[in-house]
Amino acid sequence: MQHLDHDRLVFLALGEIEADDGDSTHLDTCEACRVEMAALQEVAGLGAETQGLSALPDPPEHIWQGIAAEISAAQALPSLTTAPRQQSVDQPISAPAPERSSGRSRAGRRRGWSRMAATAVTAAAAAAVAVVGTVSVLRPDDPAPAPPPAVVASAPLAAYGSTPPAATGDARVLDGGQLHLHVANLPSVPGYYEVWLINPTTMQMFSVGTLGGSSDALLPLPPNVDLSAYSVVDVSAEQYDNKPAHSGDSLLRGTLTG
Repeated sequence: MQHLDHDRLVFLALGEIEADDGDSTHLDTCEACRVEMAALQEVAGLGAETQGLSALPDPPEHIWQGIAAEISAAQALPSLTTAPRQQSVDQPISAPAPERSSGRSRAGRRRGWSRMAATAVTAAAAAAVAVVGTVSVLRPDDPAPAPPPAVVASAPLAAYGSTPPAATGDARVLDGGQLHLHVANLPSVPGYYEVWLINPTTMQMFSVGTLGGSSDALLPLPPNVDLSAYSVVDVSAEQYDNKPAHSGDSLLRGTLTG
């Protein structure tokens, strides 16, 4: 079987040319060419993965010395004209095989890579490994995540009044002045849900914000709020009636403790 020319496989792997019907048919039936094609595509892929890394710092000097050593080793490979050829099965072992480039074995083809092709493939692989190695050594993959804000006070929220007992919630005051609210199983209301802080001694209160369609909300608190006084968290059912006061229909309540 006549195999695809190695240089053609290189160009196919790099995407420089497109496979014609003959190339595709041969690759479908020839395992040796498919293996070589896959190896060349892997090297080409390594090179493509490093295209967006041009802004990285230069690799250490020993990396470049390693690349130079690999290129020198590749250049020392035997040239195409000096590669040994397979002997014909119809001739005695002592007789030289006729010149037939199409019948040469895959091993002969691999040993007969030109210096230019071998150097290019080796340098591409070495450069890709060097750049990827530099990224892993000089730059971490991801910055360390910021620690979550500390919880300075919290309150479990329970059903209040005639609210079904399955309704529950949790309120947490975060360092930095935010109230994180999680609720579950709230009864459906024709209006919306509003969050309040209440002073249980004076029953004064103010609105912190509203809950949307999500079960979680992160609401800002006034910078001068006194949580030791306004310690009750209340979730109410409100109507679209343009009245800013509390409706009197509380669904959940809980007392903050620190």
